[in-house]
Amino acid sequence: MPTMCRAKCIAALVAALGLCVPAAHAQSVVDVYKGKTLSIVVSSSTGGGYDAMARAIARFIGKHLPGNPTVVVRNMPGAGGLTAMNYLYNAAEKDGTVIGLVQNNTPMEPLFGTKEARYDAPKFNWLGTPSFETAMVLLWHRVPVNTVEELKAKETNMGASGANSTPAFYARLLNATLGTRMKLINGYPGMSDGLLAMERGEIDGYPSAFYSALTSTRPNWLRDKLAKAIVQYGPERLGELSDVPFAPDLLTNSDDKLLMQAALAPLALGRPLVMPPGVAAERVTMMRKALTDTFADMAFKAEAEKIGLIVNAPKTGEQLQDVIVRAYATPSRVVERLHKLNNP
Repeated sequence: MPTMCRAKCIAALVAALGLCVPAAHAQSVVDVYKGKTLSIVVSSSTGGGYDAMARAIARFIGKHLPGNPTVVVRNMPGAGGLTAMNYLYNAAEKDGTVIGLVQNNTPMEPLFGTKEARYDAPKFNWLGTPSFETAMVLLWHRVPVNTVEELKAKETNMGASGANSTPAFYARLLNATLGTRMKLINGYPGMSDGLLAMERGEIDGYPSAFYSALTSTRPNWLRDKLAKAIVQYGPERLGELSDVPFAPDLLTNSDDKLLMQAALAPLALGRPLVMPPGVAAERVTMMRKALTDTFADMAFKAEAEKIGLIVNAPKTGEQLQDVIVRAYATPSRVVERLHKLNNP
């Protein structure tokens, strides 16, 4: 075959392949979910906030995925969310058809020294969250404590469900880093029980009142000054609490700052969604985009607001991954302090 002819044939073949490859790739992307079922594993039982969020996402995410899969919710409660996390890490399918919506404490449990957590959190593929949490030390209006300095000077009785509960952990964290003198009174199963006890005068306050929960269940408390926020803490200062001190800004010791950064990581994660490790990178990217598009979907946001779900400043999977990686890079001397706070 003459050289000129051969060159033309090769050029034609290359052009044909160049046209075919994108078409084949596009078809394979659609085939990932076409006719398939996407399962959202929720680490809590039916009826709660996590379950409601999962079901809201399930109603919308399918239309943002190529192939528009059917989406179902599978509740897998147990061990404070560890049952679902262990399943997602060790047993769930790794083909992109299973994702999880998990409690925000669960990614940190191995770091906190929880032996039942049989997974390596940074190896998960974190997908995103619809919100983050900001907590407050909340006192009833009649309690004669109005500033952080007074919270350091006077002992206050704070409600918690038990020694290992989230409110108890954060009370110990603030006592250890800010020098506050919060005394824990156990026996209040949840935040709503603690708020009712404040009204009755049984306790002075609650050490980890989440702003989103307070404004949805007691919208008039802060507005009408029935309760007062003494200090706020979380991944960032909340604009709605602009006159309330932000705990991380009050710290001067570098190890205290690292301790608080690691301890507050669950609040930065909000209500995190996750894929098992080992899922192909392009499928992780696809799911991250679908979640971002879902959180921006006006119909989804309207439904979330209608049923009382918070969608404020969604975070991407990459942002969650960064929070987790930084938390797990905490120096061992600080991790030891974290273990002591978590296991009194």
